[in-house]
Amino acid sequence: MGLIWRASLAQINTTVGDLSGNREKVLRALEKARDQKSHLVVFPELTLTGYPPEDLLFKERFVTDNIKVLKSILPYTRGLAAVVGFVDRDRDGRLYNAAAFILNKRIIHVYRKVELPNYGVFDEKRYFAPGNEGAIIDFPSGPRIGLTICEDIWQTAGYVYSEYSSADVSLLINISASPYHMGKQRQREALLKGLALKTGAVILYQNLVGGQDELVFDGGSMVMNPHGKILARAHRFSEDLLIVDIPVRISPRRALKGAGIKVVSVGKSGLFSTRLPKFHRERRPDVRSGEEEVYRALVLGTRDYIQKNGFKKVLIGLSGGVDSALVARIAVDALGAENVVGVTMPSPYTSKETYEDAKRLARNLRVRCLELKINELFENYLRVLRGAFGARAANIAEENLQARIRGNILMALSNKFGYLVLTTGNKSEMATGYCTLYGDMAGGFAVIKDVPKTMVFKLARYRNSLSPQDSIPPGILKRPPSAELRPNQKDQDTLPPYAVLDRFLELYVEKDGSLAKIIRAGIPGEVARRAAKMVDGNEYKRRQSPPGVKITPKAFGRDRRMPITNRYLP
Repeated sequence: MGLIWRASLAQINTTVGDLSGNREKVLRALEKARDQKSHLVVFPELTLTGYPPEDLLFKERFVTDNIKVLKSILPYTRGLAAVVGFVDRDRDGRLYNAAAFILNKRIIHVYRKVELPNYGVFDEKRYFAPGNEGAIIDFPSGPRIGLTICEDIWQTAGYVYSEYSSADVSLLINISASPYHMGKQRQREALLKGLALKTGAVILYQNLVGGQDELVFDGGSMVMNPHGKILARAHRFSEDLLIVDIPVRISPRRALKGAGIKVVSVGKSGLFSTRLPKFHRERRPDVRSGEEEVYRALVLGTRDYIQKNGFKKVLIGLSGGVDSALVARIAVDALGAENVVGVTMPSPYTSKETYEDAKRLARNLRVRCLELKINELFENYLRVLRGAFGARAANIAEENLQARIRGNILMALSNKFGYLVLTTGNKSEMATGYCTLYGDMAGGFAVIKDVPKTMVFKLARYRNSLSPQDSIPPGILKRPPSAELRPNQKDQDTLPPYAVLDRFLELYVEKDGSLAKIIRAGIPGEVARRAAKMVDGNEYKRRQSPPGVKITPKAFGRDRRMPITNRYLP
């Protein structure tokens, strides 16, 4: 009978900077893994510090403390092997994104990440020095285990594919903090399949889960055999301890040709078994559609941002439109109805239909709803400003006054009760500036700021397909979108049709397409030029918006960093 290694993938939700809290999660996972007779426990990238720690790394004590925490974990690894992510430091003070391979209470080797990502949301070269070699943990009469960290396997021209593929590695471990965007898991599976076929190794891929500011890490850790078949998969968007039995291939002891890998030999470990009770049953993917994937990312990102920052309850302005309805639904799913407070603030231009739908939504979601009419406040503002405005005709100034009154009310309630205000603007509005500074943009977290308007409708319909049905009133989904800041106003009076606008934004923002290319793709020239002007002219607004969950390949803010003062014409 061949040798078996029982591996546990500890997919934990860490918090940046919470060294003691992250340590406790590691200890609990080690205990559970030992109870299940595991031999190896693998944790995510930068397990102890959380990811990304950003400028906390400039605090010398922070790095020192994370190393102390690593050493404090060693006594709890008796009889186990473990791979734990942490920040390492050399004698010259250089920092490294590192993984400690621990065996029976001893650090056998520290691997330092070689490929440092410096694109999109990543900025690792600001903080870390790159490692200069791969690492193989070599067990006599057992496997050769290769160590990698996240980006190491994404660089297909890098050392992993050239060095490890000829190193007789039988198990290749990758610890990751790979952030979510739509379709990312399919990319990961394709990447891991190619890596398995290239190296001939079992791939053990461990990904972080949880929300950190704008980022959501979706988990989805997996084990893949050398033929590219998934042997086991962890849940997505939730903590999990994935346990899988891996047949150990004893690697031939040929000398390595390349000089780019350090081989660390270990003595007899007793970590392998010839007999183990059958444990693993393959799980089917627990996400069934694109809408479900995005929705769960939004719920997780919202919940973690609120709870990790110490808030208990949230405030949402309920307009009777689809954006605020979706945000309220997400908030209830993330926090519970008892922790969500809606505020409806009708103005002279609020229609009966939207007013009634806002109240109906609150009843359906079973959230407390405050009603604060702004008619009198609006009239008082106009009276105070009459002398300054003079004889000028009413325009967008009067429209935005209503939004800013509402923003003031929400922030007053936030100050009084300590609730966090969730803003309700979507990506289509944020892109074009169809939003009001210090009005509907006022708040602490922008749940759907990276969700295009067409996706907002899809997500609302998806959530309504679940139980309880029609929690978002059907009238909200049928009515043409309107800010209701002037008589008979419709969004399409100002913006292109959302289907066209969102396609433009995909090409212009997410793919950095030129106007010529976008027009060739079918967007009318006049629409493309007008939309580009809107996007480029409203960077100053976006810089002042709250953070929000990233769900597209390129979000405003962390991903797309354009100058505010900018005269380049696309």
